[in-house]
Amino acid sequence: MELLKDLQQRGLINQITDEDGLASHLNEKQVTLYCGFDPTGASLHIGHLLPILMLKRFQQAGHRPIALVGGGTGMIGDPSGRSSERQLNEASVVHEYSEKIKGQLAKILNFDEGENAAAARNNFEWLSEMTIIDFLRDTGKHFGVNYMLSKESVESRIEQGISFTEFSYMILQSLDFQKLNQKENCTLQIGGSDQWGNITAGLELIRRTRGEEEVEAYGLTMPLITKADGSKFGKTAGGAIWLDPEATSPYEFYQFWINADDRDVIKFLKYFTFLGMDEIAELEKEVQEQPEKRVAQRRLAEEMTKLVHDEAALAQAQRITEALFSGDIKSLSGQEIEQGFKDVPAFSSSEKAPQLVQLLVDAGISSSKRQAREDIKNGAVYINGERNQEVNHQINEENRIEDRFTIIRRGKKKYFLVRYE
Repeated sequence: MELLKDLQQRGLINQITDEDGLASHLNEKQVTLYCGFDPTGASLHIGHLLPILMLKRFQQAGHRPIALVGGGTGMIGDPSGRSSERQLNEASVVHEYSEKIKGQLAKILNFDEGENAAAARNNFEWLSEMTIIDFLRDTGKHFGVNYMLSKESVESRIEQGISFTEFSYMILQSLDFQKLNQKENCTLQIGGSDQWGNITAGLELIRRTRGEEEVEAYGLTMPLITKADGSKFGKTAGGAIWLDPEATSPYEFYQFWINADDRDVIKFLKYFTFLGMDEIAELEKEVQEQPEKRVAQRRLAEEMTKLVHDEAALAQAQRITEALFSGDIKSLSGQEIEQGFKDVPAFSSSEKAPQLVQLLVDAGISSSKRQAREDIKNGAVYINGERNQEVNHQINEENRIEDRFTIIRRGKKKYFLVRYE
């Protein structure tokens, strides 16, 4: 199947500057395309996944992707989709973020040797070399103020106010497309729907600077991801879902996808996975006929965790999930305990063998010693998944996982993590 037809079936195309022209272009030759990622944080998050995976789809179809890290534009700030000025980071911080983002991109795109190996570029390379006079004379002269004001990313900020710094962002991103077109014959820029104005401005700059020469260059945007319940995609009560396993553990990452709403899961399978459309259609039937089994959600969580992390991380996330479901806490390692119980109430104990009653009170699990004894006698207290009804029980070596943790459950769902100092 042609690439563009597959993307359309998946709902991945929002706008294209010249659909017929791009289709012919892609069929005739290997195309070099790019997408930019500004290093505004130490990690990319799942909101960045759609453009990254779009680059991967083009790469799998034989084309050559460039992942452009915005070491230069990241110091300016893109006004697109924002209602206020972005806080500017120091150059050293942006450089550090840039290096981390390159590493994350390399886990998904194929940067190994080959005819269409992905390339990583950083626009700091050419933007840092420009003088203000070069910028104004060679690039700024091609942009009319009225033209820039008509772009949605600028127009939406006029009432709130926009600095000249952010106002100039469009020109800098346009310059990126021009440089990559000139240096690497890059003829396609992709991005989110909020990047349409910046992308078309880049095409205009290429046309103006190439003069009478025939220009073959295109722009394509992807749709804004929305959730059926109206909440923001990629956000949870704990914050953003990051691609860095240190910021969002593979277990948390897996849980995000497995908890997808029935109304969203098929769309997410089309957007984010490389499963064939026939298999996705079968999973859609499962959602309609047996939603309680959550077969589609499990498949989504498996594919995404394996793709962003690896097989070992997926197996670990599944092991933690199964242990929490079955109550077999003792089977987990210390590292898995840290992942699975990251957000439960925690208590640090300086004593490794405390009396259970006293521990329940000190950790705030029971309101008093009297209540603690009643909870134990009534069978409401579990140590590492096993019920304990011994009022005089003292925490022992068997109750400590790797001599570091004890998981206490009170009732059916209230978990508490005890750490030993």
